[in-house]
Amino acid sequence: MDARYLDRIEALNFSIAHDDGQSLDSIDGAEVILTGASRTSKTPTCVYLAIRGIRAANVPLVPRMPPPPQLLAARRPLIVGLWVSPDRLVQVRRNRLTSMGEDRDSDYVELDAVRAEIAATRQLFENQDWPTIDVSRRSIEETAAAVMNLLAERKDAAR
Repeated sequence: MDARYLDRIEALNFSIAHDDGQSLDSIDGAEVILTGASRTSKTPTCVYLAIRGIRAANVPLVPRMPPPPQLLAARRPLIVGLWVSPDRLVQVRRNRLTSMGEDRDSDYVELDAVRAEIAATRQLFENQDWPTIDVSRRSIEETAAAVMNLLAERKDAAR
């Protein structure tokens, strides 16, 4: 075991502890925070980044609820908004509900409600001046690569 391996384990532990909006009081210790609507690949992207040694957290945005104040107050981490086309998100969410044996319709899979949800998340990203990534047709690896590029650009700009 070398230092890089231990760094990756530490990053993975951090990401697990900060998954899905958990441990918000220490979220400023992240290198990157991914945020967005439910089912926008935040968790698997964070795990992939952690395996690369990046301390990543994720915070879901819940319709008709304000974002957590800790997310809005975070200054050290790069915050990246993930979004997906409403049609694609409805498809992903329906598949998720089906796999769980749930067949009731709700705002969670109603196209107009999902459109409004995505519009609200994108407006928040713009208001906060957070970079965004459209994950509609991206693999986890492609999304993680885009996040790593944003981190590299941020580090270059700070020099």
